Formats: sequence, C-alpha cells, structure tokens
Amino acid sequence: MAKIKTSYICQECGYISPKWLGQCPECKNWNSFNEEKTRESKTARKLPSAAPAMKLSQIKNISYDRITSDISEFDRMIGGGFIPGEVVLLAGEPGIGKSTILMQIARNISSKKIKTVYVSSEESLEQQKVRAERLNISGDDIYFMSETAIELIMGQLESINPDLIVIDSIQSCYSADLESAPGTVSQVREVAMRIIDFAKRRNTVAVIVGHVTKEGVSAGPKTLEHMVDAVLYFEGDRHHQFRIIRPYKNRFGSTSEIGLFEMRSEGLFEIDNPASFLINERPVNSPGSVISVINEGTRAILIEVQALVTPCKFGIPKRLTLGYDAQRILMIVAVLEKIGGFFLSGEDIFVNLIGGIKVREPAVDLAVAAAVISSFKNKLLNPGAVIMGEVGLTGEVRSIPRLEERLAQARKLGFETFFAPKSNTADIKNKKGLKGIRNIKEFIEGV
Repeated sequence: MAKIKTSYICQECGYISPKWLGQCPECKNWNSFNEEKTRESKTARKLPSAAPAMKLSQIKNISYDRITSDISEFDRMIGGGFIPGEVVLLAGEPGIGKSTILMQIARNISSKKIKTVYVSSEESLEQQKVRAERLNISGDDIYFMSETAIELIMGQLESINPDLIVIDSIQSCYSADLESAPGTVSQVREVAMRIIDFAKRRNTVAVIVGHVTKEGVSAGPKTLEHMVDAVLYFEGDRHHQFRIIRPYKNRFGSTSEIGLFEMRSEGLFEIDNPASFLINERPVNSPGSVISVINEGTRAILIEVQALVTPCKFGIPKRLTLGYDAQRILMIVAVLEKIGGFFLSGEDIFVNLIGGIKVREPAVDLAVAAAVISSFKNKLLNPGAVIMGEVGLTGEVRSIPRLEERLAQARKLGFETFFAPKSNTADIKNKKGLKGIRNIKEFIEGV
C-alpha cells in the first residue's frame, strides 16, 4: 500500500513546507498554507532515455507550419497561429467568453480535418452540445469529453492522438495520485505537467483554460505561467459586448498585439475597425471628452478619454480611474496644480477610458490632463482635435513613439487638429493641423 505524505503548500506562491506555518517565508502572506496529502509510490517512475547533448551547429533547423484558427484577430495576436507542441494558458473572468472563443477555434480548426478534442471538466456532454448548437457547430469533426480525472483524460488522448486539445478548465481537473482537492497548488501543477508532457511528445497544441483570482490574475501557482508557452488574458466587462485578449507571455510571437472582439448571441466576432468602434458613441458638446491615439502592437487605435471633476462633498477627495493607471492620475493632478495653477485639491476626479480599454503606455497623459481641465472649467474642447503626449513631473510634454502612424489613423477618421509633443514634430512629413506642445502650460494657453 502506498505511503501517504503530508505537506503544507502556500496557496499564494507555491512554497512547500513539511509543517504548517503562520506566515509564508517566501511571499510573507499570513494563513496561506493548506494541508495536502500525496501518495508515495514504492515503484520508481520509469524514465525515458536521455537525449544526448548537442552543439548548436548539430541541431537541425525545423520549420513548422502554424495552425491557424481562421479568426484573424486571434491569429495575429498570438503570432500568426499555433505552433505544433505549443501550450497556451487562457485566463479571464467568469462569463467573459473563454469557452465560447475556444469552441469557435476548435470548430474552425477541425473543419480543416485536423483532429481536435474539447475536454470540459465543468460541463456535461449535453451542455456542451447546447453551446455548440448556439455557435452553429455541427458535424463530427470535434471529439467532446466531460471528465475531471487527468488519468482518464490522458488515456483518451493517447487513443485519439489529436492535433489540438482544449482543457476547460485546469482548476476542475485532478490527479488520483494526490489526496488534495482539485484546484489546489499541487493538483494544478501535476495536471499541467501531464498536459504539457503529452503536448511536447506528440507535437499537439494544448490550450488550457484557467480561472482568475479576485485581483484578476491567473489562479493557482505562479509556476503555471512559467510552464506554458503563452499566457493570454481576457479583458473587458462581461456585462458589455466589448472584449480584449492580451498576451502577457508569448514564446513564439509578440506580446504587444491585442485581439479585439464583440460578444454577440452567436459568439465572439472580430472588430474590423476598432478605431471607429471605440469612438462612435462619443457624446456631442460635452466637456471632459477628449480623443487620443494609442499603439497596440502594429496598430494605432483611437480611444475616447473622459474625465469628470466635481466638488468634493466629504473630507477626502476621490481619484478614481478605469483603464488608466491610478498612480499616474495623481501625478497629472499634481502637475496641473503646480504648473497649471488649477486648484484641484478640493475636487473629486474620475477618469474613464471608454470601451474597457486598459492603457499601459504614457502617451495618453496629455489627453487625460486635457479632459480634466475641460471638465473642471466646464469648457468644451475642439471635438475635431486629437491629443497625445507624455507629461513629466516638471510639466514638460515628452516625445512618444510612432507619431506618424497615429496621425495617419486619426486623419483617416476625419480628424484635422493634432496636439503632440514638439520634439516629435520635426520628422513628420505631413504637418497639416499639427501643433507641437513643449509643456503643459503652453498647452493650457493654446486651448
């Protein structure tokens, strides 16, 4: 009979201790250890023969044909399609569309006579069929499974030998070799290792669905993200139709691209022109609304920045943001007070980037400042203007990358006036409507 080994694993960072600890010595979290039991088999695991070490010149070059999903937004975002043997982790909020898009991908790939298996550990076969019919999936090109034990799943996969497998989701799967419950650190790690081993041995693409914590990061051990080849996160509000898939890790492609989708009853659909989609409901003659341009990978996308400045009714004024760094808004407000002469210390300030977009680049700083000024003064800015630039602590407006592409996209949608960093304008060929800004004070005087 196998011996039972008891250990204690931190649910935050995966640190393993032989005894229970109040505080994790690795991540310093309190009361994060859970007891987990493992069967120790007396039979040693049989190891495969070791591959010999080789010099770089001895290794053959192999060119893989990527497996495309025929969803151009998704394929472009992951680098042109899946690489055989690639393991992808897709995480996101409940109900945001993870299962929907993966079933659409499975449908498109299986239609090319590529053997596909969709494993759901959370839905029965009948429930999967209802979803498939809603997405107009028919035929016998996809194998569906409803199973939670990884040993049984692996047995079926070894028999079918598919080219694409979807595991939905890893937190609901478990290994019978471990005593702990599904979703714990040791179970997630063990299940992931078996899936990755199968994918690498058989050159099979594996897509794993992962849950997220209340902080919005992938649940389970952080090592899970290190084990896979690509980590994709769904962004956006599940109560709205707009969805974004953003890669945070991609061994075979860029992490700068994003995929933009619209959720409908028939599934997720690509947004062909995201620039116009994000600004087509812009309010008319409303102070606090400003248009800016962001770069996401190879594309320039126009976004609407909204700000609302109201007198504070309570003791401490609020500074709330959606889609914009909360720390940067504090910096922008401080600069407007110090350099611009605006008294904002007694005002509640709210900033929102329309459409659920989350911006990481500082090129929207000047647009945020403009929206705050417009709302505070209750003054309408030029609705045909596009504002972009990074704001420094001394009030200077610093240069931003790829200004030429931003201007071209804005002109394509009919905008004619552009406020941009003065240091960027020297190399721009078409300067029509372009106004170079050196600092925040010059901008305030110009508008």
